[in-house]
Amino acid sequence: MPSGSRPRLLVTRKLPAAVEARILGSYEAELNADDSVMSRDEIVARADGKDGLLVTVADRIDGTLIAALPPSIHIIASFSVGYDHIDIEAAAARGLAATNTPDVLTDATADIALLLILGAARGAAAGMAAIREGSWKNWAPTGMLGTDVGGKRLGILGMGRIGRAVAKRARAFGMSIHYHNRHRLPPDQEGDAIYHSSVEGLFEVSDILSVHCASTPETRRLVNAQTLALMPEGAILVNTARGDIVDDDALIAALASGRLRAIGLDVFNNEPDIDPRYRTLPAAFLLPHLGSATLETRNAMGFRALDNLDAFFAGREAPDLITPHRRSTSSAS
Repeated sequence: MPSGSRPRLLVTRKLPAAVEARILGSYEAELNADDSVMSRDEIVARADGKDGLLVTVADRIDGTLIAALPPSIHIIASFSVGYDHIDIEAAAARGLAATNTPDVLTDATADIALLLILGAARGAAAGMAAIREGSWKNWAPTGMLGTDVGGKRLGILGMGRIGRAVAKRARAFGMSIHYHNRHRLPPDQEGDAIYHSSVEGLFEVSDILSVHCASTPETRRLVNAQTLALMPEGAILVNTARGDIVDDDALIAALASGRLRAIGLDVFNNEPDIDPRYRTLPAAFLLPHLGSATLETRNAMGFRALDNLDAFFAGREAPDLITPHRRSTSSAS
């Protein structure tokens, strides 16, 4: 990058107006005005002559794409807290910095998890369908009966920031909190929550299970026929983490058989091309990946991504660095 010039940035998706205004104030940026989804080849082609990429969770930044990037690229900043869409090892091998946007979407995602819990427990999907289709004819004492969440045992799989925020909200509804984590929380964070050292132990006591763990080789398909069979009859499962933590065949079978009472999903395998069987299940309360979808949160995510880019191009270490990198003078000059 020539001395005195502004860093050149490729932004792969349309971002909130306030975020794009800040981008244009600091960078020579190529924006995505029509929000079209870029292919791998298009990202590589448009990256030519750029110094950095600002990508989203919908962009698959795999090893093949990273290997094909032009040598001018020095940083990949992701507009997301999760980074399973980026091949971190491949980025590190090329000496690229990669960053994410933690902390800023905790409350918004926890709110969606509670919406899923309540919507699944009260049969909201079937109720909404009855209104929209005109099939609701009268009030009935035994019609559309859901189940109370008060008094239920809420299992939280992954007690990080979002899991703890869900627990805080759930306590207000009278749920008791159980959790499994890689490590037990310190007493000031655990509070009255009950720790289970095994995944199996958590599933066994969860009247409602809320998934909040990261997608890793160890957690993919962790919700499967074997673990679902451990849950109490008529339990509820919700997922706001990643779709690949769930085995679709097993989850759909458990719901169709009545083993599970209901499910609430905000994330899916292969989204937006989800398994079409989900759309046929009245007890499935489904949302299109809305976890962080508030204007305030998306602005905060964009500003956090830009904080990382600003630091990097100023010669400082990005605050949210997720991969080691070799920093050369040319990467910041």
